[in-house]
Amino acid sequence: MQDEEFKPSLGKIGSRGSKAGKRFAGQIRAAINRAGGGSGRRGRFVGSRAGRGGAAAAVLRARDPHAAFRQRRVVVKARIKLAGKGVDGARAHLRYLQRDGVTREGEPGELYSADSDRVDGKAFIDRADGDRHQFRFIVAPEDGIEYDDLKPLTRRLMAQMEEDLGTRLDWVAVDHFNTGHPHTHIIVRGNDDRGENLVIARDYISSGIRERAAELVSLDLGPRTDREIEQRLRQEMERERFTSIDRQLLRLRDDDGHVSPVSRDTFRQTLRQGRLRKLERMGLAEEVGSGRWRLDGELEATLRRIGERGDIIKTMHRELTGKGLARSAADYVVHDRSAEQMQPVVGRIVARGLADEITDRHYLVVDGVDGKSHYVDIGKSEATQPTPEGCIVRVTPRETGPRQVDRTIAEIATTHDGRYSIDIHLKHDPSATERFAETHVRRLEAIRRATDGVRREPDGTWTIAPDHLDRVAGYERQRARAEPVVVDKLSSMLLESQVSFDGATWLDRELVSDTPEALHSSGFGRDVREAQGRRRQWLIAQGLAREEQDRIVYRANMLSILGQRELNRVAGRLSSELGLPYAEARSGERIDGTLRRSVELGSGKYAVIEKSREFTMVPWRPVLEHHIGKEVSGVVRAEGISWTIGRERSGPGVS
Repeated sequence: MQDEEFKPSLGKIGSRGSKAGKRFAGQIRAAINRAGGGSGRRGRFVGSRAGRGGAAAAVLRARDPHAAFRQRRVVVKARIKLAGKGVDGARAHLRYLQRDGVTREGEPGELYSADSDRVDGKAFIDRADGDRHQFRFIVAPEDGIEYDDLKPLTRRLMAQMEEDLGTRLDWVAVDHFNTGHPHTHIIVRGNDDRGENLVIARDYISSGIRERAAELVSLDLGPRTDREIEQRLRQEMERERFTSIDRQLLRLRDDDGHVSPVSRDTFRQTLRQGRLRKLERMGLAEEVGSGRWRLDGELEATLRRIGERGDIIKTMHRELTGKGLARSAADYVVHDRSAEQMQPVVGRIVARGLADEITDRHYLVVDGVDGKSHYVDIGKSEATQPTPEGCIVRVTPRETGPRQVDRTIAEIATTHDGRYSIDIHLKHDPSATERFAETHVRRLEAIRRATDGVRREPDGTWTIAPDHLDRVAGYERQRARAEPVVVDKLSSMLLESQVSFDGATWLDRELVSDTPEALHSSGFGRDVREAQGRRRQWLIAQGLAREEQDRIVYRANMLSILGQRELNRVAGRLSSELGLPYAEARSGERIDGTLRRSVELGSGKYAVIEKSREFTMVPWRPVLEHHIGKEVSGVVRAEGISWTIGRERSGPGVS
């Protein structure tokens, strides 16, 4: 053909090509994906290889993907933890890793290192004090159950990481066998062997460590056999979670979102066809023609959610049956981050556990008075007070909107050139008390520490932005992500112990309440009904209640009588221990002394304040938690005590 005979045919302006052309291009891309190729386009620099280990990660990623097909699988989760709460946060994390019941024998976990089977966690924390960050890894071999001891594997992995990163690593680890998948927690200091910040390439963290661990496990247990691979893939075909078959199907989609299960490998074709039929039954795939399927646009996200929910249901079943509680799966209710806004739940704590060990998110399993069993995501561990098994709680969703205190601050600032202070507040509202205004300052201080949403001037006044309420709403939403619910402990006593307890109990408060909790006729609701019936008989025998026709009449001061009985008993015991007489705190009285301890009573938690010649007990406030052994002072009022910590009258006030 001569050059002048060639005449290109141009399409219309703005045309993106014919459908036939699109289908052909899609077929080419699908063929490239099946062959393990890529588009070859280079994206912008994202820094994924910046840091130590980038070269090793690149080598591992460049290997033939089919060469690793027979490798043993290992799950690696990683998190870079910034200093944040510093030593206290790191120490709390180590305590949790070494908690009871994590070994095969049900014993506490034991920290180890590269050269010792038992190391001092405190010494490690002291060395890490001042580090900008630390790395936390969870390494879980799929065949971890085959290992009698995970320590040798962990040490070899860390030695390989040191070689890849070109530095010695200061690390400790602990093995956990308390789940169906044995795994190892590894904490690595954020400094290299020269004392500088240790920066590890993102690619190495996301895939390099996993590849190295898989190599070592494959060396220990041998590569996966054809039979093992086929058995695993057949199991995946019917699983209600995201699987490797789903990942293949997504890669095979053409531009129209269609996929064909056809393959030269008959076994793979059978797997794909079977999986597509399963997805069809789940409403996530639709056959649109002979051998052609359309996958749901949210296939991966939906399957991952279903898988997570399935794991939660298994957790609930394990915890409930382990406590001897027969509950129907139809009565399971899951309150997690993906669920709709929950309604308040009242019930008995069945279990508290770790939902995500990397992000430190915890859960509660609550046996509700509504006859249902609830799984509640409670967020960070430090966000919720200790809740022992068997105690009775109320769980409510955290409010994410501005409070009345925020609206008051905004209103005052609007009329005072965007400024707020205690003096301005008292001038604006002469009926307000200084103590009331102080609560507004504490609210501003909490927001300032968390978000810098407000600014405190050197003279003590606060600069309030015009969009203050929007900033507060953002602060509350941020807080709700870490602390999605509020857990109020209604009673630390077991339900059965309350029936004949000589003191005020949760059962008593419910019996005399104008708005008692609605009790279902099954589950924990039925248990509470039965316990209330027996408690009524005990109260009648004590002369604190009487039967009148078809109802029970309780003495007007029943709760105070019962509360005083227990208070006197506990005070007598403490008096013997402390060698001091007990003096009851009265309204209007000023209390000055040392906060010695807290005690749990049936009516609630109390603080023990030791004075020079006597001691007293007052209702506990959460703000006292970190001030045991310190001097405190405050005035007893009907609405509570505003405490001052320290000897000086100018010490920090807390409420």
